[in-house]
Amino acid sequence: MNALKLLTDQHADVDELFATLEKATTRERKNDLFVELADKLAAHATIEEKLFYPAVMARQTEELLLESVEEHLAIKRVLADLLDLDVEDPSFDAKLSVMKEEVTHHAHEEEEAELFPKVRKLLSADELDGLGGEMLAMFDQLMSGAPRQEVPAETSEAAHL
Repeated sequence: MNALKLLTDQHADVDELFATLEKATTRERKNDLFVELADKLAAHATIEEKLFYPAVMARQTEELLLESVEEHLAIKRVLADLLDLDVEDPSFDAKLSVMKEEVTHHAHEEEEAELFPKVRKLLSADELDGLGGEMLAMFDQLMSGAPRQEVPAETSEAAHL
């Protein structure tokens, strides 16, 4: 699978999860959706930081990638706060809204504004397919566990590229 398509599909999946979570009416449903969202965000950030960003590092992308890992850090910090809250806590929805805004901004910047267009020029279709396969395998492996549990330990500094 093409790496850019994989990431774009994951961005869309997370958008849908946010929308469904915001409409959840029971504590149990809200909690289940939040756990799914947290795991997917954690696994997504991991495959970007460990596979995608290093693979697309170039003079043309370096500044964008440094900004991306800082955005990940901000998202992880809010996510870590949310992991410590009950879904019925009065501040849960406010923090969730902040995280949604950060994730939406980050995904838009990657997909349309800057990074993905540059990556399309840097890597061939075969390279993107190979990278996508690696990323999907790592994502599936991470999702077999509970990747959200690693997030609090990743909030002191941005990932190293």
